[in-house]
Amino acid sequence: MEKHIPTYEEAKELFLKYNKTESLINHGKAVEAVMRYLAKKHGEDEEKWGIIGLVHDLDYEQYPEQHCTMTKQILENAGWDEEYIRAIISHGWGICSDSEPQTLLEKSLYAIDELTGLITACALVRPSKSVMDMEVSSVKKKWKQKAFAAGANREVILKGAEMLGVTLEELIQDTIDGMKTMEG
Repeated sequence: MEKHIPTYEEAKELFLKYNKTESLINHGKAVEAVMRYLAKKHGEDEEKWGIIGLVHDLDYEQYPEQHCTMTKQILENAGWDEEYIRAIISHGWGICSDSEPQTLLEKSLYAIDELTGLITACALVRPSKSVMDMEVSSVKKKWKQKAFAAGANREVILKGAEMLGVTLEELIQDTIDGMKTMEG
């Protein structure tokens, strides 16, 4: 089967076929928004980055124990281009994948995946329940509380910032700004 570049509609349809939980759908949309924001900032392909952000956790709801492994299989069966598959698989590096992020796209996805979860949790405890009035300092305050959003792997976030050559504060600001595009 010849590899093809998925359209956004194909990606969305596939994503919704495997994901029914509101929180996972919202997470996919948040990661998509941040990836599009970062692509625009770096002069990269916003559609490609957005698609990869949206479907990065394609298999997580149905196959949590085989996360990344099943995504690779599903996307290969759908004939997706290897660049897309590799980028998606690399976000699980060191956890559920041996593919180390190499490209700017891969490093960006790796860095912001967990961070979007932390920022979402920060937003939900605010009176506004929104990222629109979120400040980096608010996220940093919650960052220090290890029990807060304990599922957000802070080591991965720090490693991702280091890979990108940015400070944690810069990464948090970019992620907030990307998430704001969802609400704005």
